[in-house]
Amino acid sequence: MKKHIPNSLTCAHLFSGCVGIVFAFRGKLDFAAYAVFIAAFFDFLDGMAARLLKVHSELGKQLDSLADMVSFGVLPSAIIFQLFQLPDSGSNNFWIYSAFFIAVFSALRLAKFNLDTRQTNSFIGLPTPASAMLTASFPLILMQGNASFTSIILSPYFLIIYIIINCWLLVAELPLLSLKFKNLVFAENSYRYALLMVGLISLLIFKFAAIPLIIFFYIILSIIQIRTTKNEVSSRN
Repeated sequence: MKKHIPNSLTCAHLFSGCVGIVFAFRGKLDFAAYAVFIAAFFDFLDGMAARLLKVHSELGKQLDSLADMVSFGVLPSAIIFQLFQLPDSGSNNFWIYSAFFIAVFSALRLAKFNLDTRQTNSFIGLPTPASAMLTASFPLILMQGNASFTSIILSPYFLIIYIIINCWLLVAELPLLSLKFKNLVFAENSYRYALLMVGLISLLIFKFAAIPLIIFFYIILSIIQIRTTKNEVSSRN
């Protein structure tokens, strides 16, 4: 029975994404955003369960990618598509369909991840869960009612630029820090602990508006770690 536990959690992850898409197209973007975070929670649990129970399988790997495609590819695209059509955005032309490039590039990212042996201990390109949570933060930031944030997020120019940058980050040859803890030793996880600390403090201060800041800090921290590691290797040689 234990071999079915991770796959069951992955199915819950997929179900959350499907429900989120329904919410998005019904205009309930806050519930669609929550669905992304619920899917991310199940995505975290299925990986943890597979490691703890030692029941890795090719079926689980493929199922996880398919669930990621729905929850972290199609659902974020649906959210952006609906943001384009909100009354304050002023956009009703063909540009709204560019939202689905996020789904396309998420598929490319996931396919590359499944084939790329370099991504066992780190990531190359922005992981789809991080991309999806960044997108999901927009409706939740709008709920906070800050006029400045609202005018930025609902600008069609901002949304188009965001789509371009997000798509590039998904497939960029950019080494990024893996968030998986193999142990709790501080020296081996100092960057992960720094990210957690900054993330928690930012969430307490800025609430949902902290999520874009956390993703930005994650990318900067990853670049610092990669350069530091290279310098250490060079000095040893």
